[in-house]
Amino acid sequence: MPERPPHSGQTLCEVLLDTRLGGHNATLRFLDRHGRADEQDWAGTRARALAVAGQLIALGIRHGERVVLVYATGPEFFAAFFGCMLAGAVPCPVYPPVRLGRMDEYHQRTARMVELAGARLMLASGRVKRVVGGVVERVRPELGCRTLEELPAGAPQSRTVGLDDLAMLQFSSGTTVEPKPVALSHGAVMAQTRALVDHLLEHADGVPVTGVCWLPLYHDMGLIGCVFPSLVLGGELTLMGPEVFIGRPALWLQTLSKYGGVVSPAPNFAYGLCLDRVKDADMEGVDLSRWRVALNGAEPVAPQVLRDFIARFSQWGFQPQALSPVYGLSEASLALTFSALDKPFESGRFNAQRLSEGRAELDPHGSEIVSVGVPLRGFYIQIRDEKGPLSDGHVGSVWAKGPSLMREYLGRPDLTARALVDGWLDTGDQGFVHGGQLYLSGRIKDMLILNGRNHAPHPVEQAVDGIPGVRTGCAAAVSHRPEGAASEQLVLFVEHSERASTAEKSELPKACNQAVVAATGLACAQILLLPPGTLPRTSSGKIRRAQTLSQHLRGELVPPDRVHLLKVAGIFAESARGFWRAR
Repeated sequence: MPERPPHSGQTLCEVLLDTRLGGHNATLRFLDRHGRADEQDWAGTRARALAVAGQLIALGIRHGERVVLVYATGPEFFAAFFGCMLAGAVPCPVYPPVRLGRMDEYHQRTARMVELAGARLMLASGRVKRVVGGVVERVRPELGCRTLEELPAGAPQSRTVGLDDLAMLQFSSGTTVEPKPVALSHGAVMAQTRALVDHLLEHADGVPVTGVCWLPLYHDMGLIGCVFPSLVLGGELTLMGPEVFIGRPALWLQTLSKYGGVVSPAPNFAYGLCLDRVKDADMEGVDLSRWRVALNGAEPVAPQVLRDFIARFSQWGFQPQALSPVYGLSEASLALTFSALDKPFESGRFNAQRLSEGRAELDPHGSEIVSVGVPLRGFYIQIRDEKGPLSDGHVGSVWAKGPSLMREYLGRPDLTARALVDGWLDTGDQGFVHGGQLYLSGRIKDMLILNGRNHAPHPVEQAVDGIPGVRTGCAAAVSHRPEGAASEQLVLFVEHSERASTAEKSELPKACNQAVVAATGLACAQILLLPPGTLPRTSSGKIRRAQTLSQHLRGELVPPDRVHLLKVAGIFAESARGFWRAR
């Protein structure tokens, strides 16, 4: 087994400043869409971060002040993020604009995040700064929006931070409400990082824990799940932007093979996208046998996608036990439960009617739900209803306890008091324990209420995946009572593919309804076909079901504007005007 790193009890800043950090495998590799690599090491990252820290201190950033970061994946993000930490400031990563057809929505949402963070400064890459004038105009941070090159000169330096100090602010994904500012201490993020490192090392079998990641670095699964463990291990990490993966999913698998990736997490849709878009010709010469930890989390896990991925890619060495469903959330820093890493994933079929009544009973003809495993060492899970804890087999709210829980929702004591009770976190998810393992049955606020019973939306949505003409992972199921109706009705929004013919689109509502009835026993009162890209999403790509319905009812559920050169020029011009008006 690899030697455990000597960083127990330290902050990430102390780990980064440790002169023992590095070695011949301590490579940070950034890939572009052609797979070309820009390499640096952790020692170089430390030097750049110390320089940025000195510049921030020279600018007047004080200990504990928040700095919003707007960067794509790349060396600049690392310099800005760790530079803020070393300056004693609190980095707040937010997503860069990726849907230029929805810039008004981006400006409004990002401005709200800057406001909630109480940030004095925004840092952005030169490319991003050209389009965020609308954000700056709305919130007018005291020190403005700057690139690293626009910071004043300052000698490289760092401030001392403790485990109780605030380390970073991340925003919950906001599938049902606006994003909430999750405040994480240095102790919390280090506890999460240590738990992940220890768990991975236990299953590494002496192999160096090299990582490959395309997940966005403003999201906990990418930043806390991939970057921080690599820092603590002083290990090799290869990164590409999420837009690179979406454009070329085969590059993910090719990169795992080329650099011997052992660990690489992804949400369920990514495995489905590989099934849809990766051709056999793309896999020539690819060897996935070294990929030992293919985590699947951040969204509901579709068991058929797991089986299909294993069946398809086993011919290139992919091992069934590598694909491991996990569970976590921003408020816990990241992970709460892991499936076993030495055997294939587990699932069970449960009677849908009994689930809606609050009991989990096995039924060979029931709904299949994937286990997300057992708590990481030091973490605890409890299922509760309004009266208190429930025994195994009962469906209820999932509560969690562990060393990496958030300190608070920054500036929102009301929300904090509802979420944190006696050291336990109300996750907002619903689930049950069966056979000692956790099974999730849905997000409480997203539950479909039909005929007085609760039903999870994702089995309905997953039922239409694979239907010709439907975009995989692009459906939203909601319950709604139209004016004058006697009860709630099931409404399904479905995006059709770009290539769907007129004839295919005309048949899709019938095909979708038949698939939903066959999979869940529920019939849709209405199926609405939408152009690609119409469904509103969170910064991490999750569909916002409640917003989908509200936009539809207001007549505002429309596809994004088409992006062309004139449109882009207009975005740049309006952003420049925003900066001017904010002066």
